Amino acid sequence: MCALGLANKSDDISEIKMDLITHNYQISDKAFNLFKTLIYDKAGIALAPCKRTLVVSRLSKRMRKLKVTSFEEYYHVVINDRSELQKTIDSLTTNETYFFREDKHFDFLKNDILSQHISGDGFKIWSAASSTGEEAYSASMILADKFGLNSNWNIIGTDINQDVLSHARKGLYPLPASKKIPAQYLNKYCLKGVRSQSEMMLMDARLRKHVVFEFLNLNASLPKHINNFDVVFLRNVMIYFDLETKKILVDRIAEKIKPGGFLFIGHSETLNQVSSRFKIVQPSICQKIK
Repeated sequence: MCALGLANKSDDISEIKMDLITHNYQISDKAFNLFKTLIYDKAGIALAPCKRTLVVSRLSKRMRKLKVTSFEEYYHVVINDRSELQKTIDSLTTNETYFFREDKHFDFLKNDILSQHISGDGFKIWSAASSTGEEAYSASMILADKFGLNSNWNIIGTDINQDVLSHARKGLYPLPASKKIPAQYLNKYCLKGVRSQSEMMLMDARLRKHVVFEFLNLNASLPKHINNFDVVFLRNVMIYFDLETKKILVDRIAEKIKPGGFLFIGHSETLNQVSSRFKIVQPSICQKIK
């Protein structure tokens, strides 16, 4: 999952080498703190001091395009231009994901959760930080195999990054992305491209009609139609939030899960001191207390 958050250390190093060798942008303490406060207020992300060079690398790309020479000047552009604010959020969020990531979660969905449901009518999953869509489509293959493509089950994927949402809606991926997809799903629900698209893979249109992707800031009030879920994936999201933000977020999401429904979190995450509204079924698999 990906998920919402800043890049890992190896990503930082590669980007910094590429950008900072040729462009000598520098960010003052004041400017860094301005962007640190901005990304916290808008996305809930606690920007650590060690991410300072990443901020320079990511935002300098926009600065070069706009011919802005200082981070202070760019900050004033951002706070006065909603479109540029979204581009800043997109720049500072990284979306690392792949099909059937953390396969034990998908095994639990298939073997434990779905075994309790005869019909798929009304079954709903929320991929709360969907990135480019691999998580949502992975779950959709399992539901399609269990309930069929004509049953009324639905998956919604949300993210704060508009660029990755656009990618997810297309359902088009490089062919190497298929390596983690089990063969029975790959043969049923994935179409190999031809001619100019021969190195690409497309999710079957019958599958895609069950999956929708929407912009959503998890750090804001959730809309009414985001509700009544059997399963929510919130994996590798909380690691970028401070404790108070985690508490607010998980409580808000708990309201959207059916009694007895399930919440999947990342293996490095915990609900200890965050929420008492769930019981731990397995590590990183939580069930809402009825």
